[in-house]
Amino acid sequence: MHGRVKVRTTEEERERKKKEQALKVRAYRAAMGRIQKKREAGELDNEMLTLTVQILQRNPDVSTLWNIRRECVLEKLSKLKDEEERSQQEVEEKPTEEGPLEDEPQEKEPLADDKAHSIFTCELDLTEQCLMVNPKSYNAWHHRCWTLEQNPRADWQRELQLCNKYLKFDERNFHTWDYRRYVTEKASVPAAQELDFCTEKIKVNFSNYSSWHHRSLLLPELYPNEQKTRPMSEEKLQQELEMVLTAAFTDPNDSSAWFYQRWLLGSGAQLDRAPRIAAFRLESHGAVLALDKPYPDLKQLKTELVGGEQKVLLQSWLPVDCSGTSWKCQQTFDYQRNTTYTLKLSEQEVNLLPLPGNEDGAFYFAPPHAVASCSKELLAELQTQLQSCLELLEFEPDSKWTLLTSALLMRAIDASANHQKSLEHLAKLEKVDALREGYYKDLAARWTLELELAKWPQADGFPRDFALPQDVILASLPYKQYFIIADELKLSSKLKETLGDLVPKTFKNLKVQNDL
Repeated sequence: MHGRVKVRTTEEERERKKKEQALKVRAYRAAMGRIQKKREAGELDNEMLTLTVQILQRNPDVSTLWNIRRECVLEKLSKLKDEEERSQQEVEEKPTEEGPLEDEPQEKEPLADDKAHSIFTCELDLTEQCLMVNPKSYNAWHHRCWTLEQNPRADWQRELQLCNKYLKFDERNFHTWDYRRYVTEKASVPAAQELDFCTEKIKVNFSNYSSWHHRSLLLPELYPNEQKTRPMSEEKLQQELEMVLTAAFTDPNDSSAWFYQRWLLGSGAQLDRAPRIAAFRLESHGAVLALDKPYPDLKQLKTELVGGEQKVLLQSWLPVDCSGTSWKCQQTFDYQRNTTYTLKLSEQEVNLLPLPGNEDGAFYFAPPHAVASCSKELLAELQTQLQSCLELLEFEPDSKWTLLTSALLMRAIDASANHQKSLEHLAKLEKVDALREGYYKDLAARWTLELELAKWPQADGFPRDFALPQDVILASLPYKQYFIIADELKLSSKLKETLGDLVPKTFKNLKVQNDL
């Protein structure tokens, strides 16, 4: 029996861990108690720094301790500055004839900036130690950024190498990617060089969400689309679609490449641009306005109505809904028939049409565009990709990412012609991916309303009333701000019952059709 290691029983192991935990808690409480007392006494000294290190090296996520360390660092820097000013003043006041002889050796104190740099280096070393414990510590990454911002001698090339080091440990750590974006901006790394870095990382591992995202931020900068209808130029978009399809088909069950492809198929620069006019109606007693994207306060945007010799600034806008897409203005206006009016919102200018009938007023309506137009070359690529997806579905009919992507490709090619087929894919996805059933239903509602709103200008009664066909059943009511110019929203009683409180209350009347 000699020489054999005794294996602890489960009960012994549990008791041992319990005692270790009790000791850790006791030490933590003692250290925190001491830290709080010193902080209350204003003792931001080396002992305080030592006490915080003992805890942070085990748990880097104690925000209070990082705040205390910043207080200590600022206190040290303040003292160094005071010492430097006093030293400089003494040198200026000291008579030159009393200076030291040339052959007499003198000890020179380290320069203040060297001492400050040493303080910053200590903080950076600590964050590295803490990131080895938890590479996803928000607090440690934030403290590192703060330290570098304080240090005028920050070595950004070293920080870039540090990012490479941590991405070797975990190439999908989004904290490191966020930090890398911060560092590359400071180090003035060319965007083309960063794009090459992303490409290499993706080649190593297609399932790298962070690298795909980083790529999506670089491409619009390197290959801008002048029309702002796509995320990037069509030529580069075609190349990206070819690359991402290879990645997606390598592992159809991995979602990272499919997500990136969805971004490629989407419209460009929607989040960065100012809101556009979706619908507008003017009458003598006021106006209503709908935006295609939320905006917190319409008063911040100049809204001007121009007609003939009139130039009126529309003010006192009030929100109609909580989303910031629908607004009303009760400002009176002297409307004149046979006059062409235009509405200016920020840098956008649109022409208004007179309301049908004898009532004075004008309106504007621009339905939400399902997709943007594309070149023949890009269209051919989209059709090739759709065919590849449909072929894959023959072998894997329940592949959710392939089902969704094929539906998106159909809409990118021809939203109207492929509408019914794309809805069939969403209906199948509700069964294949039941956990996201609500998302697919909302997406179906959005696509359906995009089609119906596009047909509205050709319907009878436009823009007075909007009617949904009897057979249309929606789980939600997106784009509701577009209906603000209507007097009536005609829904079947079944659909009204399904939507319930989702039906907007901003209409003058709400007519409910009887079921056929």
